[in-house]
Amino acid sequence: MSEMPVLRLRHRDDSPAAERRPAPVPPNQRPARRRWSPELTAALIVIVGGAAVITVLRLAPGPVHTALSGALVGTVVVVLVLFRALWNRQHTPAHGVRHPAPPRAGPEGWFETEALEGFPLQELRPLLDAPDAPDLEQLHTAWILLDHGRDAAWVSHHLDLLPDCVRLLADAAHRRHA
Repeated sequence: MSEMPVLRLRHRDDSPAAERRPAPVPPNQRPARRRWSPELTAALIVIVGGAAVITVLRLAPGPVHTALSGALVGTVVVVLVLFRALWNRQHTPAHGVRHPAPPRAGPEGWFETEALEGFPLQELRPLLDAPDAPDLEQLHTAWILLDHGRDAAWVSHHLDLLPDCVRLLADAAHRRHA
């Protein structure tokens, strides 16, 4: 029996789906960029410098070994010092961040009475008498957070307080520290 040649046909996809590009990945789902750690970078600088010294020792004539090796080691040290200076400059805050000391815990509750010093209870009385008044403990928490530097919008959002209450507390905390 004679063998017939097998015809092979190529499949060509002319559908519109073949022309579409993949959907772009949203920014919050993209993988994070890899960052080099300073230890890894310093190790690579030392390895490259050591390889350069070994290469010079093998290729350079005898009387020049000491001078070239010293120059290469000096260069590696200068590069490491510059790298350290640049790393520190880029990764330290431009200004000193000052956080007040957190209040101490008291015997009757989470915070001592000193933490509520300056709390504007008289100014909050009209808001506390309203039908949908916030809880006094919640206002104490908001006061402590605002007194320790939290943003009023953050406190209002996270404690689910009315902006008027938080604004009143924030103004009182600002007056207290002014």
